[in-house]
Amino acid sequence: MAGSNRTYISLYDQRVRLVADALKQNSKLGETAAVELATHVLYAIDHIPEKVR
Repeated sequence: MAGSNRTYISLYDQRVRLVADALKQNSKLGETAAVELATHVLYAIDHIPEKVR
């Protein structure tokens, strides 16, 4: 596998990035604040019972 420089990014980190990017595009949040808020948002979403989602 010469020349393969791929870096593993977990599914959770991909979800955080997706939410953080949405937060930044729709607010005046900076990178750090958006990522921090994204982790809180995902935590809340992940703890909503399946029946409610």
